[in-house]
Amino acid sequence: MYPQHQDRHHHPKAALAVGLAILLALMALLLALPSRTEAAPHHNDGLTIAATPDPITAGEGVLIYGQLKGPNNVGKRIWLFHRINPAAHFTLISVTRTRADGLYEFVRADGVVMSNRNWFVLGPDNTHSRTLHELVSANVTLSASTATTTTAQPVTFSGTISPAHAHQRVLLQQQNSVSGNGWQTIASGYTTGASAYSITHRFRSAGSYTLRAFFPNDPRNVASQSAAINLTVQQEQNPSFTINGSAPTVVNGQSVSITGTLYAAGSTTTAQPNVPITLYGRQGTGAMRAIESGTTDNSGNYSFTQIPLHNMTYRVQTGNGKPAKTAELYVGVQDVVVASLSAPTVTVGSSVKVSGTVTPDHAGHVIYLQEENSAGKWVDVQAAVVNGASQFQFAYTAGETGAVNLRVQITGGPWNVGGVSTGLALTVNGTAPVSSLPPAS
Repeated sequence: MYPQHQDRHHHPKAALAVGLAILLALMALLLALPSRTEAAPHHNDGLTIAATPDPITAGEGVLIYGQLKGPNNVGKRIWLFHRINPAAHFTLISVTRTRADGLYEFVRADGVVMSNRNWFVLGPDNTHSRTLHELVSANVTLSASTATTTTAQPVTFSGTISPAHAHQRVLLQQQNSVSGNGWQTIASGYTTGASAYSITHRFRSAGSYTLRAFFPNDPRNVASQSAAINLTVQQEQNPSFTINGSAPTVVNGQSVSITGTLYAAGSTTTAQPNVPITLYGRQGTGAMRAIESGTTDNSGNYSFTQIPLHNMTYRVQTGNGKPAKTAELYVGVQDVVVASLSAPTVTVGSSVKVSGTVTPDHAGHVIYLQEENSAGKWVDVQAAVVNGASQFQFAYTAGETGAVNLRVQITGGPWNVGGVSTGLALTVNGTAPVSSLPPAS
């Protein structure tokens, strides 16, 4: 039986005897704890346990709670144990007392729970809970040496993984699905002893690329991914017939100016004025089609204005004799994500709704709720699917008090460049009553 609370005795020998009895009982209990290959003690119905949120990203706060059942269950000690790979045994990490109706809770603060772990609790009279498995994803960051590049030019992607995972493989992946759930590995690398990585890659084709770093699961963390980033890749210019966009990416509903200069074949100085030209464009991998016609001005310059709804590839060519053609110009169109909170404040253990819309319509597309961690990096904490009205909704559960910054990101793909909402400031005050949380088991 786990030791019960006893009043302090002021006689030295009696105090020593009591202390020795408690120590021996603790040692007996710890020695009896299961090894790495064994399950935790068989649970009974006298003590329940639950945790929220679960799963989490490394460093998030967690509320562990439950109930001691039966009569005389108020003010009783509850002992929380955990085991973290590669430890062979469970260890005692915290003690609390039950409150009204035998309810108890433990708060694991921000920055404490960094890897997968198992929890169970013990109570009086040999009561013990089931073993709870908390899954934890690592914090993976990703940045690129440039946001725009040309074909065949090297781009270096770098980042870190936390908690530290030295000398382990990291995958650079490209999103290639219309629904946002198809990721193709295009390069890979390994972390250093400091858990940092660097991957250099060249892109053969022009386009807008949505990329992420992906860390496969290991015994310490489940499979983890970075927030997605966007990269625009353009073709090398035809120096005798140039083409440029006012921006590599525009927000849905904005216009883009397509400009350039026509020179004599093989020249970069002799302009060709008053030459008929046509702007061609395509969405995805379809055939180019004529969009608009015009002529070069007295200096050989031209200009077109477009308001694309989806990612577009443009080309300009002459209409007289053997046509001269520009390189292909890629213009990405960024989604607009609008999100809001159902309330500006919430308590630990309770949830707040994050909802909003995506423009243009992206019904069926995967979308992510992200949280800014203590290092100022955005990490994915939940995934959902945009509904038929191009709307989304998440239920965010806070695990620790303090200020939280959230946002929503939809990743890009063949049709549009991904977009993010503005930041959503949430204040977490106090702890929700255990009686208001989903029942523990």
